[in-house]
Amino acid sequence: MTQSEIVRQQITNEIKSNRVVLFMKGDRQAPRCGFSAQVCSMLGELGVGFQTLDVLSDPQLREEIKAFSNWPTIPQLYVDGQFVGGCDIVSELYKTGELGRMLGAPEVEAPNPTIRITDAAAKAFAGAQAEGSEQLRLEIGPNFEYDLLFDAPQSNDIEVTSNGVTLRMSIATARKADGLVIDFVEGPSGAGFKIESPNEPAKVKELSAKELQQWISEGKGFDLFDVRTEQERQIARIANARAMNAEGEAYLRSLDKNKPLVIHCHHGSRSRAFAQQLVSAGYRNVHNLEGGIDAWSQAVDPNVPRY
Repeated sequence: MTQSEIVRQQITNEIKSNRVVLFMKGDRQAPRCGFSAQVCSMLGELGVGFQTLDVLSDPQLREEIKAFSNWPTIPQLYVDGQFVGGCDIVSELYKTGELGRMLGAPEVEAPNPTIRITDAAAKAFAGAQAEGSEQLRLEIGPNFEYDLLFDAPQSNDIEVTSNGVTLRMSIATARKADGLVIDFVEGPSGAGFKIESPNEPAKVKELSAKELQQWISEGKGFDLFDVRTEQERQIARIANARAMNAEGEAYLRSLDKNKPLVIHCHHGSRSRAFAQQLVSAGYRNVHNLEGGIDAWSQAVDPNVPRY
């Protein structure tokens, strides 16, 4: 077999062996492009397990997966052995709820969010002009990116009216929109809409090595996860840290989303990216070990090797 045939067989084996496979730049702990991070975030929010393959670590895999799917861009999502699409297609399926149904995510009732539009915002909307059949639309991305625009209505849109203004939105947006307040403010730097949501995930909190040591000594109830590679874990470990492998991922999904979590890597950057994915998926008490295991070795336990 040629090298190309070998790589294609590896792709086929991965797709057959794993129900959900994402070919991406980086991995789920540390995506290395915004589109890959978006798809990881959407899959994480739906609470499904998925396998990732890093095309940046294998240039031939990067080229062969494009030929295999006849799709020119990365990331690429496969479900049940079938190619679903890239970031744009996955995002549309996520917005309509079709991605959740495809993945077998739990069905929920159609959302009916309550949104408050202030007098100032209502006045600003009244002064805006839509073209043709376009209507005012609200979109909230997987990481709570907000967008207000005029666009053509979709058949499965949710409609919400407040202060005489009607907003249309996708089902995925409606699930995040309850309690939203839309205001219009003017200031020295200009005027614009201000959106506040009580549902926006909490930010990742930084935790120093000394603070983590104190948590342990106090017997604080938390879970510590290690997102490094198995090769790195063979070099140095923090006691009781769970590897973020398939078993660790299953355990993580079983936890209450309010439980304190601490994520660590080597120096803190990979764990921070993974922690952000967790808060995007609804975990509300997530901490990143500042400086990673290297800081732990220097500040707390010199018996843990540095590398």
